[in-house]
Amino acid sequence: MKKFLFRLCVELTNHYYFSIIIKKFTTSSLSKPLIPHFVRTFNVNENEMDRPLLSYNNLHELFTRKLKDGSRTIDKKEESVISPVDGVVAKNGKIREGETFFIKGQHYRLEEMLGSLEKASKYKSGYYMIIYLSPSHYHRIHAPITATVLSKWALGKRSYPVNDIGLKYGKRPLSRNYRVITEVKTNIGKDMAIVKVGAMNINSIELTHHEETIQKGEELGYFSFGSTVVLLAEEGLLTSDGLKEGRTVFMGERIGYLKT
Repeated sequence: MKKFLFRLCVELTNHYYFSIIIKKFTTSSLSKPLIPHFVRTFNVNENEMDRPLLSYNNLHELFTRKLKDGSRTIDKKEESVISPVDGVVAKNGKIREGETFFIKGQHYRLEEMLGSLEKASKYKSGYYMIIYLSPSHYHRIHAPITATVLSKWALGKRSYPVNDIGLKYGKRPLSRNYRVITEVKTNIGKDMAIVKVGAMNINSIELTHHEETIQKGEELGYFSFGSTVVLLAEEGLLTSDGLKEGRTVFMGERIGYLKT
């Protein structure tokens, strides 16, 4: 019953025109008076912002804010894999042989998430990590490793919540929401997929990087409001750093090692 009611409420509010209204409001000066309230409610760290709080003209500018130089430390070790975002580790572990992983009572199939059986098959028995960004987090996405970009593609249209409740009661939001995937090849010849999953209503993922290679720590894009990143690593690429569910990580922090 809880699952049914949650999905019904989401369906009633998660529509195209409702999303347009929210987006127009958050990108307009009408939302500026809410900025101080938002910062207090979500305990946003003003000291890290690259601009004074009152210089943000609307909520969208605040959501997509940049940080002051030196606010994050990038682990420079060649073998380290860093967190691409600030967020909370929702789950991480080995991908099952059937190209699935399990979170909050739901099975996720990589074929559905990536939109291709061919793409999914290379991550069989590999590794996955899911990092959730709340509205309070820094919302820019960075490269977890140095690599060559193989391809980029977008899937899905509407988006559902990706917080704990959304993952538990939603319809597999990580593999059905609007999402933008960047697939890269590392220096050791193994592939990684960086899956950027849109959040409900403000369904925006903007890419800011358009080169053929990415450098660890380099900005790739940003989310509007909260969202989620899923990292998929081919078998033999990544050794986990043993991060536990619920652990907060920061962009640039080591989350694992490349196998050499």
